[in-house]
Amino acid sequence: MDGSTAKAKDDTAERPARARKHDAAGTRSALMEAAALRFGRYGYDGASIRDIAGDAGVDAALVYRYFGSKEALFASVATDPAIFDPLLEVPLDEVAAWVCDFVTNGPPDEEVPHPVLSVLRSSSREDALRLFRDKIAEVFSGRFAERLEGPDAELRAELLAAWILGTSLMRKAFRTPALDAAPAAALETQLRAGLAALLQPDQRDCGCTCSCPCGL
Repeated sequence: MDGSTAKAKDDTAERPARARKHDAAGTRSALMEAAALRFGRYGYDGASIRDIAGDAGVDAALVYRYFGSKEALFASVATDPAIFDPLLEVPLDEVAAWVCDFVTNGPPDEEVPHPVLSVLRSSSREDALRLFRDKIAEVFSGRFAERLEGPDAELRAELLAAWILGTSLMRKAFRTPALDAAPAAALETQLRAGLAALLQPDQRDCGCTCSCPCGL
């Protein structure tokens, strides 16, 4: 091996490794994950396309190729209701356990910001607020409400959304003392008591005075 060949190999070894190549679906997913983190932590104005692309390990031009604009990327991650899709399949008597798992498990807010935060930290983005509202309404007052029997199904479904989003926001992002310290078992007990009236209205109006599952 001559000196020039050895030097070329040494130079190659010293070069920084290039970012791992993604296929189209992988690139889009990586950009959405990076964008969710940036928008969640810094809001719309505080997150740059360059930083998002850098976090995803791709060129900034790919943001425009896959999403068209920063606004469209923000809308994709700030209004994505996919995290609630499993709830649409969970049996109603297991919803409280699902909510408890959603509230207590998963990565901390520092790693994956709460889905509401990207909207709250970009409150001037009226389109984002509208889209988020519409997506939540689609999942809860639309699809989930169809699973509920009894009166006020849409209202009860949106109250469920309020319980999920509010409880998880206070426990994971704001870390209020009691919610932050509550064991999962104690939290599920309280959630079951509160959610029973929303999910099983036939039990909330039984009119009894004894200690029974209706909670009255």
